[in-house]
Parts: sequence; structure tokens; C-alpha cells
Amino acid sequence: MRVHIADHPLVTHKLTALRDRRTPSPVFRQLTEELVTLLAYEATRSVRVEEVQIETPVTTTIGVRIGEPRPLVVPILRAGLGMLDGMVKLLPTAEVGFLGMARDEETLEPTTYAERLPHDLSDRQCFVLDPMLATGGSLGAAIEFLFARGAQDVTAICILAAPEGLGAIERQVGDRDVTLVLGALDQRLDERGYIVPGLGDAGDRLYGTV
Repeated sequence: MRVHIADHPLVTHKLTALRDRRTPSPVFRQLTEELVTLLAYEATRSVRVEEVQIETPVTTTIGVRIGEPRPLVVPILRAGLGMLDGMVKLLPTAEVGFLGMARDEETLEPTTYAERLPHDLSDRQCFVLDPMLATGGSLGAAIEFLFARGAQDVTAICILAAPEGLGAIERQVGDRDVTLVLGALDQRLDERGYIVPGLGDAGDRLYGTV
């Protein structure tokens, strides 16, 4: 498993505003979109491309375009949906699937309540969007779901991660092709399974408490 932790002043600046409890939901959503676009730039370094011949105003040249089959972007509902616009802004030709997962607040175990994905993900590059890698349960279950559908190359983009969640994913994926791109690696989890210092519940801050 490969792990990339963003090290850029713009990422840190936007993360600081996201962490601030005074940041209102509309600003939080906008910052999330901007931050994910920055993280997506790192996450797509290995996206598959194919050569294409084009005509410039001056001459003929060879460039590249995103290859087929197109990448698949999979936000984990509901909080991952807040990351989708920032991702597809950078990768507009990607297809989008959805996984609905919820964490039981007592057991901290994830359950899948909805999915909208192609049945065969063979040879597809998959990009999973999950803002908070806390215990690793939801993201781990999503990664397993994609591999069960035939995926061979999965990249997860997370705004924040805890060491406990990072370790859980590493133990789970083994030698499979998984990359994690993180905005920051925080200190730890608290007794409720929240990331410390973190930013609270990303879904609630994006959309309000349901």
C-alpha cells in the first residue's frame, strides 16, 4: 500500500479553516471542494492515458488523453458526496458510482445500505472519496467491495486520517494495489472513534445534522 500525505501550504491553509468550528456549512462545502481538487491532482498522477495525434495552430503533434476504460469515482455517502465536485472538476471524463455506508455508533462497524456501481470493474482505476479515515471500517469495506467486483487498482482520497485507521487499511489490503492520498495524518482517535484534533463529523458539517 502506498500512502501520500499532502505537504503544501494551500492544503494546510484550507485544512485549518475546515477544522475551525466557527466555519459555517456553505464555506465548509466550498473549502472541501477546493481541497479535494488539490488532493485529486496528487491522486491522479498514475491515471492511465493513451496517445492521441492533434493539430495545433502550428503543426501536428502527439499528446495524451485519459484512456479507456474511463476511471471510476466512488464517493462514500453521505459525507463523500461533498468531495465529488472537487474530484470531477479535475477529472470530468470519469464515470461516477456510489456506495452508501453508515457507521454503527455503538460497534463502530460499517453497514452498506446502497450501491450504484458497474457489475464488472475489471481493469478499471477506481478513486474512492471518504473525508475521514478514522477506524478504517467504512473505507476498508468500500475497498473490499470494489475488489470483489474485479477492481485491481484503487486509490482513496481522504481529507484527514488517524494512525489507527491507516494501520487497519494497511493490514486489510495486504499486497493489493491500493494508494491512500491524505490531506493530513492526525494524532489519534478518541473514545468515540473521532479523529483528534480532526474537524468533527464531516457529514454534519457539510449538510447539517440529520
